[in-house]
Amino acid sequence: MALWTMANKTAVLGFIIVTSFLARPTSEVDPWQILVYLLYLAINLTILILKQMNHKQWFVWLSIMFVLASEFVLDPLFMLLLPINVLELAFLAGKHRVVVFLCMLLPLFIVPPEWVPLYLLTTFLSFLLYRSGSRLTDKLGRLEAEREKMQEDLQSLTRSLNESSEYFRQSTYTIQLEERNRLSQQIHDDVGHAVAGALIQMEASRLLMATDQDKASELLRNAITISKEGLERIRVTLKDVKPRPEELGINRLRLFVDELSARETVIATLTFDGDIDVISPIQWKIIQQNATEAVTNALKYAKATVISLEVRVLNTFIKAVVTDNGAGAEKVVKGLGILGMEERAASAGGTVIVDGTRGFSVTTLLPYRNE
Repeated sequence: MALWTMANKTAVLGFIIVTSFLARPTSEVDPWQILVYLLYLAINLTILILKQMNHKQWFVWLSIMFVLASEFVLDPLFMLLLPINVLELAFLAGKHRVVVFLCMLLPLFIVPPEWVPLYLLTTFLSFLLYRSGSRLTDKLGRLEAEREKMQEDLQSLTRSLNESSEYFRQSTYTIQLEERNRLSQQIHDDVGHAVAGALIQMEASRLLMATDQDKASELLRNAITISKEGLERIRVTLKDVKPRPEELGINRLRLFVDELSARETVIATLTFDGDIDVISPIQWKIIQQNATEAVTNALKYAKATVISLEVRVLNTFIKAVVTDNGAGAEKVVKGLGILGMEERAASAGGTVIVDGTRGFSVTTLLPYRNE
């Protein structure tokens, strides 16, 4: 606000200087008049520089007295600076805008009648500038406060995200340790005991082979039975560890499409053709990740309402295509998402083709060896 007031003072002082120079009968410059102009600028620049409010108010009073003295001694036009200084004093005192405007009109009692219209015009324009500057300053203050709050929220979210990422990492690591410990304990309890029992039975059978063949045969049969039970327990354990069918291959893609149709306002379909059993788990992972990335882009940027997924096994390539009916693009700009899909496909010797002429189409081609 101080800058607005200083600009107003400078504009009015410039008007006084030009009017005074044009009114002189000769082009001679009065050095005292120039000194007065410079002193006025120095006083008001000091007001702009000072930080403490009481010091500012003292210099505003000094500026008012200087203007009054210059008006009576040097040039009556100096009275046009009075409303600006009075406005500044009222503003520093925290007065209401109506009180500010009335204070600006107080010097009318000492203004010559012929200068009253010009004084009123200067007062009105200065008040308008004050109100505009005040509103803009308040708006800038609110925006600055909002910016600081948003920055604080961003920092808080960043901290929360980092804490969540660390918690997720620790939780994943803990779950892995617990799973390894469970498998280790289960193998020790089931398989270890069975193998140990079978070894004891076979060792006893070896010792009795020469003296009691019937007993040795019985012990050997027991060892075989215990070994079979151990193998069955291994099979059951591995079956429990193995991922469910819906988590693998085409079933996982089908589950992804069903969840997409249920969760989003889009129609999602999945079709497949060829011997999909030749697709390895790593290739399924690449297809799944690229399909997820393509669908995310279609929902976020293309505003699609229909999304189609297709997996086709050809003679030497696996072709996975994600198409949508959203807003395409004549020139496709490769962002992090497309670059990520290309990197994943390249890791398996494949490639990615993106077409935006009719909606968006993302094609992942992966080679495979047809045995």
